[in-house]
Amino acid sequence: MGIFLISGETGAGKTTIFDGICFALYGEPSGSYRKQDMLRSDFAKDETETKSGILNFRIAKKQYKIERNPSYMRKSKRGDKMTRQSPYAVLYQEDEIVTTGSQQVTAQMEEILGMDRMQYQQISMIAQGEFLKLLYAKGKERSEIFRKIFGTWYLYEFQEKIKRRHLSCKYEYENLGNTLLEQEDNIFVSK
Repeated sequence: MGIFLISGETGAGKTTIFDGICFALYGEPSGSYRKQDMLRSDFAKDETETKSGILNFRIAKKQYKIERNPSYMRKSKRGDKMTRQSPYAVLYQEDEIVTTGSQQVTAQMEEILGMDRMQYQQISMIAQGEFLKLLYAKGKERSEIFRKIFGTWYLYEFQEKIKRRHLSCKYEYENLGNTLLEQEDNIFVSK
């Protein structure tokens, strides 16, 4: 896993890159202020089809490709009314279709990546103002984010296992001590 920086002047398109990646994986743009219907240009003609790009990526030596189109309003094929075009997505693994449908592809990506869109945003892409959320996150939430970023979650799990074992042994020790004191009291009372 690597950490990289996308930088540039304001308006250069950094967030557009994040939006494209996040939309391809989860069907929603990055950040909490942008919505799927914002992916269609305001200058597109009513009859123009909106298509997204294609995201190719590799995970654990497996090659994947996602094609995804957003939901948008378009001119009806019959008449002058506007109609909503449903979102569409296809997930390929090594050129074989794994699943189709926007929700199905999103669910499959959550399974493959092991995280949902919000977790992915916090871990993999900290877009502009979103960095402040990480800085201002409460201690426990920030710790979880950094554990995922730096892959130290297994150390935390080990620490928690040791902590539970310690508390269990401490409880047993205290119970044995109380039992011994009771037995000692019984011995002295019976004399």
